[in-house]
Formats: sequence, structure tokens, C-alpha cells
Amino acid sequence: MIKRERSIRSLFIPVPNGVKRILSPFIYFSYRVLFCYMKFFKRLLYLLLVLFLLLNVITAFHAWKFTHFYPAGLYKNKKPEQMNAWEKAKTVLLGVRLSKSVVRIKPDTPFETVLLHTASGLKLEAWWIPSPKAIGTVILFHGYGGCKDGTLAEASYFRQLGYNTFLLDFRGNGNSDGYTCTVGFKEAEDVKLAYNYVQQRGEKHIILWGMSMGAAAILKAVPEYKLQPDKVILECPFATLTDAVKARMRAVHVPGTPFSQVLTFWGGVEHGFWGAGYKPEAYAREIKMPALVCWGALDFRVTRHETDLIYQHLNSKKKQLVVFNESYHQSFCRKEPLKWKTAVKKFLQ
Repeated sequence: MIKRERSIRSLFIPVPNGVKRILSPFIYFSYRVLFCYMKFFKRLLYLLLVLFLLLNVITAFHAWKFTHFYPAGLYKNKKPEQMNAWEKAKTVLLGVRLSKSVVRIKPDTPFETVLLHTASGLKLEAWWIPSPKAIGTVILFHGYGGCKDGTLAEASYFRQLGYNTFLLDFRGNGNSDGYTCTVGFKEAEDVKLAYNYVQQRGEKHIILWGMSMGAAAILKAVPEYKLQPDKVILECPFATLTDAVKARMRAVHVPGTPFSQVLTFWGGVEHGFWGAGYKPEAYAREIKMPALVCWGALDFRVTRHETDLIYQHLNSKKKQLVVFNESYHQSFCRKEPLKWKTAVKKFLQ
């Protein structure tokens, strides 16, 4: 301490001894105050650094849990809104525990099981369900934590309208290989594989339908892989990955900022991409074919602002937004069947 005080004193211009004797008590006091403040700010800096590192460790752990599924049946999957206070607290502290989704229902009409292969060697399972005298094919993509049997109701109605249907399990879901999910980023390749398969069967009129993550994957796949579907139907697409994570934070009553930004960063790092750059609303600018956007007015996962942003950015001369006033983030075909079927039939005519 004495050496430090001497080194600081050497920086000042020398003053007469009389003045020094008068000022020395004040100078000494000032030095002591200065050193106390320096010590305080040094400790504060260390504390902030520790908190910053702790925040990143915790969010990296949560990001891993959110995008990695456990073997099917190991845990009972619950949405945040279905959890009680204790279960939400456990999720905040220990991360979410999600089992891989299971296909429990099969089509009640003849179908063919198809296997596709990703560039990384994963096998994807899909169902080809033909329609007599088909006028085209609709490819259906499920949402986060779902699988292809969740889209059977929509597929049934598309067949009533005269379309073949092709239902896919995204990687890490249902009967497809893997236990990881990138919320639509890498799943865009799965969209391309499904599209190419249907094309190879000789189909010239292809329509893409997607729910939530499935819709986001469509928005990314179309411009990235130069797909040319006749039309797209996008239900509950989120605007950005950060927005999707922020919705998860809202559901467990955790502040969206800064947790959603840090979670998005680590989620991307763990899967090899820039999470903040994953923006379906930006990809919408490259969508030039007719588009139908559907949103539930009671949806607390995807906001009206996100929906409007995507709709406004769609570069299509024929686009339509339909709001389902009684629906949450769910299947509109099941919740409001009459309104959904009317909107879809009109859009496809």
C-alpha cells in the first residue's frame, strides 16, 4: 500500500513543505478514498465477470436441453402452459426434458412408407398417401416436438380436395433418425428432400404446408434450394429464432431479454450456425408464389407483430392472411374446421 501511495505521489508537481504539511491530511484521505473506490470497482468487475460467465454456462446448458431430445417415452412431454408452478421452476433451473416424439396413429387409408436420406446420413421417414385422379400433391411439415401423425387431419381434407399427400417426420422426430432439432434451420434440407422426392414421382403441381417450425423451414428452404412450389400455406410461423426463444421464456415467466438472445446464440453455436441470423421474416422476401398465412388470435407463442411482419415481407402478388379468433398455437383444422376448410379451399381454387 505504501509503495502504491509513493508511486502516485511521484506523479504530482512538488509543493513547498509548509503547504505540504497543511494539505497532507487531506491528500492522505483522498488517497485512501481513491484506493477504496478502486478496490470496490475491481471487486465489482470480478463479480460482473463471474455473473456473465455463469449466465453463458446456464444458457448454453438450456439451449442444449431445448434442442436435444431424450429417447422416446423416457419423459412425459408437457408444454409450458400445461406445467404447474413447481414444474416451471424445475424447467428454469434444470432445463426442459423432452422425449423424442412418437408416431401413434397411422393413416386409415392405403399408404406407402418412404425413406429419405440427408447429406449427413440420417434417415427420414415419410408417408405417401395417394388420391384417385389427383390434381397435385400437398407436402405437410409438422411443428416443434411433433411428428407426421399430427398432420393427418389436414392431409385428409387435402385428399378430399383431390390432392395426394406426403407427410414427413423431420430429423429427430417421430420415426426419423436423430435426437436433435434446430427449430427449422437444418430442417430446411428435409423440406428440400421431400420436395425433390415428390418431383421425382412426376408431380408438377406441388403445394407446401407447414405448421410453426414447419412453416419456418419452408420459408428458409424455398429460396435456399430454389424450390418452385405452386403455392405455400404457412400456419403460425415465427419471425426469428430469437422471437421463438422469447416466446418460450414468456411461457415460464422468465424475462425475454437478455436470456432469449444468449440462448439463441448458444443454440446456434452448438449446431454450427449463427442463431441471430435465422430469420424466417427475412426469407419471406424471396417467396414469390401465392401464399396463405394463418394465425390464431389467442396465440401467445407467435405474436400478431411477427405474423404481420412475415405477411408484409412476402413478395407475392397473391397472398392472404386469415386470423382464427378462437385458436391458440394449434391445428386450425381441428379447432376451427369450417373456417379453415373454407379458407384453404378458396386459396387452392
